[in-house]
Amino acid sequence: MGDDVIADSADRFSLARRVAVVTGGAGLYGRHIADALARAGAHVVLAARDVAACERVAQTLRDSGLRASAHPLDLGSEESIVALREALVDEFGRVDVLVNNAVFRQGRDPANTTADDWRATSAVNSTGLFLITREIGAVMVEQRSGVIVNVASMYGMVGPDFSLYRGTNMTMPAFYAYDKGGMINYTRYLATYYAPYGIRVNCVSPGGLGTDDQPAEFVQSYRDRVPLGRLATPDDIKGPILFLCSDASAYVTGVNLPVDGGWTAR
Repeated sequence: MGDDVIADSADRFSLARRVAVVTGGAGLYGRHIADALARAGAHVVLAARDVAACERVAQTLRDSGLRASAHPLDLGSEESIVALREALVDEFGRVDVLVNNAVFRQGRDPANTTADDWRATSAVNSTGLFLITREIGAVMVEQRSGVIVNVASMYGMVGPDFSLYRGTNMTMPAFYAYDKGGMINYTRYLATYYAPYGIRVNCVSPGGLGTDDQPAEFVQSYRDRVPLGRLATPDDIKGPILFLCSDASAYVTGVNLPVDGGWTAR
């Protein structure tokens, strides 16, 4: 009986026979999200402007016996987004999972962000998010099932602690708080809109991601501030994303899940 319960629980996390699209699929988080979904059994489509980078990640997954492919996607172009939807329907006939992970970065703090910077980020992070969700959402509506997971940020939930950046050339860009905050509430909107069609929509809000080029002063300040005492690693997002993409979260929709080491708990 115990083994049966364990097997059943594991099956709830399976994505076998499902098609999952990850935007920004070759990025620091994207490649790890793609890996997690592919290892759960999905055919993962990594989509981004740099299709060559996506293909390299996809090839690595295929070398491990997993199912993955790459497709060009420019979230700043409605034509590109529609072309992706048409290609997915032609090849697979369905889309089961969409992970909106891509983000375009341009500009810094309000004093150093131009109107052109703001328009450029909004074209991808706001309009692009709307369009890709509209197009893939239409496929999911037709099949009466699907899961959408948006990757936001803890700084879409709370204001930044600018003291972390003293003595460095780092800052928290103005567009980021605006776009990620909007993404979180748009998740709630979409969850209620799509619920009658059997589509769930949730959000994860990661904390600061550690990279090799971060100044030691920032890393130490961050460790001192966050309850778990460290920056996030790309692997930290795998479990939460898989949970929200799978049947393990079948009665979860409209949720924003902080994955921030306890930052927003204070």
